Amino acid sequence: MKTEFQTIAGRSLLLASVPQEIRGQLLAGAHSRSFDRGATIFLQGERATAIYIVAEGWVKLYRIAPNGAEAIVGTFTKGSSFGEAVAFRHDTYPVSAEAVTDCTLIRIEAEIFLRMIRESPEVAISILSATFAHLHSLVAQVEQLKAQTGAQRVAEFLLELSGCTEGPCEVTLPYDKVLIAGRLGMKPESLSRAFARLKAHGVSVRQNMARIEDIETLREYVEEDPALAWSKP
Repeated sequence: MKTEFQTIAGRSLLLASVPQEIRGQLLAGAHSRSFDRGATIFLQGERATAIYIVAEGWVKLYRIAPNGAEAIVGTFTKGSSFGEAVAFRHDTYPVSAEAVTDCTLIRIEAEIFLRMIRESPEVAISILSATFAHLHSLVAQVEQLKAQTGAQRVAEFLLELSGCTEGPCEVTLPYDKVLIAGRLGMKPESLSRAFARLKAHGVSVRQNMARIEDIETLREYVEEDPALAWSKP
């Protein structure tokens, strides 16, 4: 595995708190694998045997409802991990995983992790940290759906991607708008209307590029009472 991938894995929430010596042993048994855009990584119902860390690109986790509709559970990019909880229980995956873009993943076999936990209990802390982060992300998604308008959810999504703290900023949309809509709990047509509403708040979108005139103005809009947001264009 490339040195840069080992560095990315070592800085991930999953492994950052693990002692360096133990981290090295875990990564010694890991390997990287590349997936083309649209490739299946695993399917809902398959036996979970490994944990993944994203080294490059984007991955989505999703479920297929009985009516055939796809529900996006989460999207992950460089340094993010997924599959921890079910892998340690030898359970089946409750979701499917797909490469949203061409991507490279670092795969760590669950058995290796379990052995290290038995030998070094402090490793379990890293698992709890990663699991808590996933739970916090899901809670935040529920809060967005319940307490924000569609335009506010899109605005917050752009802020998360921006990396800017003030002034104007350009954001590259990491994947197609249909997936963005699914990630934010919206239909594609609702996403288009949300982008149109954000023009009044200094956001313009062309193809896969969004330009924000002022980060602070957009942040204030995200934090605005939804009751007020509904009455604005």
